[in-house]
Amino acid sequence: MKNAFRYTLSALALVALSGCASSSGDSTIGYYWQSLRGHMGIMGSAKPLQDWIDDASQKPALRERLELAQRARQFAIDELGLPDNASYRRYAQLGRTAAVWNVVGAPPYSLKLHTWCFPVTGCIGYRGYFAEADAKAESERLAQAGLEVSVYPVPAYSTLGYSNWLGGDPLLNTFIGWPEGDFVRLLFHELAHQVVYAEGDTAFNESYATAVERLGVDQWLAEHSTPQARVEFTTSEKRRTEFRILTRDARAQLAKVYASGDSSTPEGKAQLESAKQHAMQAFHEAYAQQRERWITEDKVKPEQLTNLDRWIKEANNASFGAQGAYDDLVPAFLALFEQQGKDWTKFHAAVKQLSNEPKDKRQAALNQLMKPEQDTQTAASEETTRP
Repeated sequence: MKNAFRYTLSALALVALSGCASSSGDSTIGYYWQSLRGHMGIMGSAKPLQDWIDDASQKPALRERLELAQRARQFAIDELGLPDNASYRRYAQLGRTAAVWNVVGAPPYSLKLHTWCFPVTGCIGYRGYFAEADAKAESERLAQAGLEVSVYPVPAYSTLGYSNWLGGDPLLNTFIGWPEGDFVRLLFHELAHQVVYAEGDTAFNESYATAVERLGVDQWLAEHSTPQARVEFTTSEKRRTEFRILTRDARAQLAKVYASGDSSTPEGKAQLESAKQHAMQAFHEAYAQQRERWITEDKVKPEQLTNLDRWIKEANNASFGAQGAYDDLVPAFLALFEQQGKDWTKFHAAVKQLSNEPKDKRQAALNQLMKPEQDTQTAASEETTRP
């Protein structure tokens, strides 16, 4: 009875984060109920890591990974300045491939994400569902309203520390089997959300957490990993970086098209649509060329590219907008880390100070942090093109 009470309170904490949608049409009560039921299911399935490790019937691979999780959790505290609390000290097997499914939407000629407004988190550009069918139903509703939509699986989510006194966010089977580098980086990412969170600023929050994960995993691999894990991560990271460059360039081209177009007249809309399709075709062709290089030069097996192939096939303004939230401001946070002497405590404090600023002032500060890098790139470009 005591545990059931704890799980219910934890679920209610998540519901408080979820709030009510600013868009009309779906049931707020229904969304509350699926949040309550879904979170209760996860919390109720979680047991302390040591209980799983001490289970004599446990598979060795899972036992080894949970022991790795314990070491990485302590590393996050000792070396990265991430919080020492109850989160990620338990493990749950959910019997499914994702913790939640996120829904994102964007207008036909904009990369700006549709937002839902919640009491604690503010207005954010996604909405999570514990059942894929519910997420798809929400995406269909948004599509009927004229938005481009995307539904994607999420291996983990953060309650921003609100569940710590109730047992904390657990590790999940949805990512426990990932390669070592990918596993620890996700752990660092989710913990970062418990350090700093700016209400209603998805790009700030996700780019900060992404910067923490990239810096943190580099430090972990250099100090605590095996040569095999380092090689494995370097190989996959090279492919991720090349993919990020492709999608970043496509986002920039689409943004340029949308900024210069005018959809208020039939003629303007037709021209805008034509330019958009041209940009998307160029993106697909660029990916096809990169994909061929991965297969022929890097010896990547086609089946290893299944998820990327699907992302490319379904790419639209919503998926580009969601990806941009995780990537676009990362260079600013990396520059801030350097500016703070690579001192994690000072870095987190500087980010927290930024989070307390008005959004426009915060954005201006981040833009200024990125400016030296942009100036360097421009100078390099001018140098290579100079006669």
